[in-house]
Amino acid sequence: MSFLVGHGQMIPGFEEEIMGASVGEKREFSLSPERAYGERNEDLVNTASLDDFPDADEIKVGMMGVAQTEYGQMPFSVTEIEGDQVTIDYNHQMAGKTLRFEVEVIEVRNASEEELAHGHVHGPGGHHH
Repeated sequence: MSFLVGHGQMIPGFEEEIMGASVGEKREFSLSPERAYGERNEDLVNTASLDDFPDADEIKVGMMGVAQTEYGQMPFSVTEIEGDQVTIDYNHQMAGKTLRFEVEVIEVRNASEEELAHGHVHGPGGHHH
């Protein structure tokens, strides 16, 4: 995986742990929820009616979706269906979890001006399509 350091592409704890690593270096670390995706917030669990979904007959537990909210688009997962009530959870799936990483640095390079302007890494051959 490639990422642009310092541009918020990775969770904060991951960037902190990998800073200063050199090619060939291996690091192992664990990130508590507050350094990863945060603690679960039960206020982000809501119920909705099956009628609210355009494809109601296809809704299943474990499905992921994106809702248009007053705060913009928010990803959610379906955690329960009871009758015509659907429980949707807006928490990130990794919220509340301690994450463990084993990382090996295989390449470090300077970002191109285009990558810096776009705020993300481009693959081999330049810009993504």
